[in-house]
Amino acid sequence: MAGVAVFAAPTLVMAQSADTITVGISADANTFDPAAISSRDNSNIAKHIFGTLYEITPAGEIVPDLAESYVEAEDGKSYTYTLREGLVCEDGEALTAEDAAYSFNRAADPANAFTGNTPGFVYSSIQFAGAEAISDREVKINLGQKNPVSFGLIAEVFIHCKDSYEAMSLEDAASKPVGSGPYKLASWDRGSQVVLERVKEDEANAQNIIWRIIPEASTRSAELIAGNVDIITNVAPDQLDAVNNSGNAEVKAVQGTRRIYVGFNQREDFAEGSEGGKAIQDTAVRVALQYAVDVPAICSQLLNFECTRANGLVNPPNDNKSLSPYPYDPEMAEKLLDEAGYPRGEDGVRFEITMQAPRGRYLNDANVALAVGQYLSDIGVQTNVELLEWASVYVPLISAHDAGPMFLLGSGGGTWSPLYDMTDLSTPDAGTNYTDWSNPEWFDGWAEIAAATTDEERRVVIDRMLEVFYNDPPWLMLYFQPDFYGVSKRVDFQPRRDEKVYLFDTKIASN
Repeated sequence: MAGVAVFAAPTLVMAQSADTITVGISADANTFDPAAISSRDNSNIAKHIFGTLYEITPAGEIVPDLAESYVEAEDGKSYTYTLREGLVCEDGEALTAEDAAYSFNRAADPANAFTGNTPGFVYSSIQFAGAEAISDREVKINLGQKNPVSFGLIAEVFIHCKDSYEAMSLEDAASKPVGSGPYKLASWDRGSQVVLERVKEDEANAQNIIWRIIPEASTRSAELIAGNVDIITNVAPDQLDAVNNSGNAEVKAVQGTRRIYVGFNQREDFAEGSEGGKAIQDTAVRVALQYAVDVPAICSQLLNFECTRANGLVNPPNDNKSLSPYPYDPEMAEKLLDEAGYPRGEDGVRFEITMQAPRGRYLNDANVALAVGQYLSDIGVQTNVELLEWASVYVPLISAHDAGPMFLLGSGGGTWSPLYDMTDLSTPDAGTNYTDWSNPEWFDGWAEIAAATTDEERRVVIDRMLEVFYNDPPWLMLYFQPDFYGVSKRVDFQPRRDEKVYLFDTKIASN
């Protein structure tokens, strides 16, 4: 297992202002173009800049934001939203249904070649078929087919004003957003911090929000304890006691919904590029590797929590209850690999493969990746782990489906519907189908879900699809990530399970 040297960023001492909340996060934004945003950290910041038609609460309710009401068509193929009166963008331009329609259509324009969450996940899932303004305040979103989770997915699309963005280049849109939300981007010092300034006093408490980029977990904790930041994400397991015993802050833990997995890239060029890339095209090999990794041990030793291994891509309690997580059984893994035609060679190696992983994006991700690599090497699959910087290196690889042949990733999930978690794989060419998996038994199920008339009918199809995923796994299934937030006693902040760090209602308790 290769050693990894991690260098702490220098401490930046800041005077905490009475009207400013400072957040320490592990990864920088890579764009503020609303149609190109693809990561949770990036989206968390952007949500303070851009409004959405509706939004999802911590309890999973879908409630109005820029819109005040909606009507679903009888056939389920369109939603018509009525916007609130008096909406404006940060530059003073009135925000109308024409702007909302433009926001949706711009993200879908093939000339822009966007690969963010909106075109890559939302649109492929709902089969977006265009948006149109039918009055100054009414916008109609058209879909290719009925989808029970369309309403929740539409709530993820950021709204912006047409005139501002038509006048911008794509380069300007990435770094000079003109928002529709309570804050504007005041400054962005790449790799250091993002500063937001409130523009709508009645929609947020803090005058300013500073998002500091602190990749090293121990440095984030030190800054929290020193009082230089108010909230930090991804508190490392070995830092929990230090934060809780500091007298200045505490760790607030929640069971998150992010699915942590290792993807098997099924793209043809990976199959042709190396022996390992070819091997993982075989379902029998991918099943064998499930048995090679002791996931509960990774959770307890590296993440400081007891976990039940994931049995698929759907968060409990919405998963298929008939499927048991793959157990840790290295002897079974070796047996299945032998049967698949990959015996150990004289040097003990069956085949060699590369696994790429981010460094500093997820909870203890580098060590998790190295541990997985070691488990695989122990059964003769010599795994070379490449640890890469998140925002500028890993995100572009993932977005283009160029990571691999194996790659560690965390995909955001939810508990409000199993279909939300499943829509990562809505079509073979979905932007979030990072493995390029194409099993027709899975993808044909979506038409049956659309045609189902009751929840009971739909559940039968869902469980069958999840069994297909389990038996022909495009992922090496790991765990649902726990989330540890460090919170200063200076602020009143309650974390959510879905990793959405929204600070509109967060109050500053004391100076």
